[in-house]
Amino acid sequence: MSVYSVKTGLSSILKAYSPAEREKAKNIAINKVRFEMPKRKGILDAVEAVNDHNNFQPLNEFVAFLRETEMSDLEFLNVMSDARKLINDLSPKFTNLVEALISVPWTKREVAAIQAYTEFYIDIMVGHNKYVEFGIPKLISLWIPDDADAALWPNGSPIENVKTELEAVHKLLDRVLTAIPMSFEVVWEAVENKFPYIKKPSHVIAGYLHSVLWLIEYKPIFTEFVIQLAFRKLVMLDVNAPRSEIEETDCEDEELEEENDKEIFEMDDCAKDEDMLPMKHPIAHTLDICMEKVYNFLDSRSPNLLQTTAEQKPQLNKFWKVLLSGFDTVILPSHNTHHVQFLLFYYCSFKNAIAEAFLASLWEKIKNPNVSAVIRQAAVGYIASFLARAKFVPLPVLKFYLKELCDWAHQYIQRCDQYRQNGSLKANIVFFSLCQAVFYVIAFRSRDLTAEKKSLLFLQSLQLSAIVTCNFNPLRVCLPAVATAFAGVTRAYQLAYCHAILERNARRKLATVYANDTATPEETLDTFFPFDPYLLKISEKKIADHYLQYQASEAEEASVVAAHRSPLHQRKRGDSEMCDDIDDFIVADKRQKTIELARSQERDAQFNYGLSPGFHM
Repeated sequence: MSVYSVKTGLSSILKAYSPAEREKAKNIAINKVRFEMPKRKGILDAVEAVNDHNNFQPLNEFVAFLRETEMSDLEFLNVMSDARKLINDLSPKFTNLVEALISVPWTKREVAAIQAYTEFYIDIMVGHNKYVEFGIPKLISLWIPDDADAALWPNGSPIENVKTELEAVHKLLDRVLTAIPMSFEVVWEAVENKFPYIKKPSHVIAGYLHSVLWLIEYKPIFTEFVIQLAFRKLVMLDVNAPRSEIEETDCEDEELEEENDKEIFEMDDCAKDEDMLPMKHPIAHTLDICMEKVYNFLDSRSPNLLQTTAEQKPQLNKFWKVLLSGFDTVILPSHNTHHVQFLLFYYCSFKNAIAEAFLASLWEKIKNPNVSAVIRQAAVGYIASFLARAKFVPLPVLKFYLKELCDWAHQYIQRCDQYRQNGSLKANIVFFSLCQAVFYVIAFRSRDLTAEKKSLLFLQSLQLSAIVTCNFNPLRVCLPAVATAFAGVTRAYQLAYCHAILERNARRKLATVYANDTATPEETLDTFFPFDPYLLKISEKKIADHYLQYQASEAEEASVVAAHRSPLHQRKRGDSEMCDDIDDFIVADKRQKTIELARSQERDAQFNYGLSPGFHM
């Protein structure tokens, strides 16, 4: 082996870089030397060479220098100052140069350098509209946090220095929009197209949403577009974080935490701030942070401000119409959302007039036969769940809509009896949904609706028995939990007797099953309760004070207790037979009472679901 080959071998072994990396380093070194000339001659000579001699070589070298070299603040300032002198010469044949100038990082530089970039950017956009289509998306892309910058965006909000950098970007965009009205559509498209993918890190999506909402502050004309865009993206997150997955993930982690807690002494067990714990489901965590951000945005638009002036009221009314339009367009038609609709719930809590306007909008859709059945059914679900769950809805408003719903049901029954309409679920989906809504609201709000004699008289005036016993038999398609809870309330207060109908429906179902070898599923409403309990941990505090949990009335509780106790054990010798009289609908025969109560016990066990609509203590 020659000395030369030995030296070469040893050299290759001792080198820290591979041959490919060594070649790359060599090219970088060559480029650095190569760019000394463009730096020295500058942009003025490069543009002059093109205009006077049609020589693009200096220009190409200068563009490469801009793209690959990190300039100092002084060099950056000189380049931007020289570029500004050439605004009129930078025609479309200099597109590569302009794109390179716009793309140079600038937000982290000193104030003078940022000012120089800003002035050049404005001048080039105004002087040559062609560059707007590239320049504005480049500006919008600065809204997107880097994947590795989570520490700079705690809970989706920027730290102070990042906020300062973003402020410069937004001020520049504001100036562009003011100077070039035609750029609004370009901004619109860029903001939507640049929105991060739903599986990006939480701080990336929430950070971008932060800037999207910021846009409204200096350009209110974008309000409707921003609200609908935010709703669409939140709906996308919401449907990709199903309630079942959130509950399953959190339950598994809670069990692990409980096992770990058993091994820790109490003195070493530090208190945890549960409100700030992230959701275990990654998309649910992203949704949680984004919802919190939009709630805070709604707080800034609160109509409950004590110093609301006459000039502000039209703006607040306009903003409410924008929110309602976004709800009608995006949220209402969406299937299986769990949390995004609470934005409307929260905004309605600010003022009773807004809650009433929301209910009136839903009711108009339900009554309108020209609206599709799917939307009408969804509106029924929203109005029922809102009346049931919203603490801030006054009792007179609750009674008003119960009266309206029942009157509509009675008119529908009379009209269909007259024309002998088909009684199938599909043909009468809105009617069946509305009946279940009535049953649900009465059962859920029974404590409020039975607190006074006046309220009981109101319930009697609804003629619930006529709805329950009509030929459509709405109880047969209701969710078992709703039907059972409603039956308990009506029995406790002698408003209607539903248990016999429930038993008959159950027997028909069994007859259908056993008449054939295969079990045929009973028709049941595909029900949606949009304001079911809120599962997101961080943003939940915004909803908790306005949200109503289910509480059965005292008479209903007594009725349930009586139904679950065997009369053979609860009666003693000498007791009056009236002790067994739960209500006037039950016959006096003791044997018949025993049979009915036993059936009631079996039925309640059969229909005792731990799922929505939330009839549990």
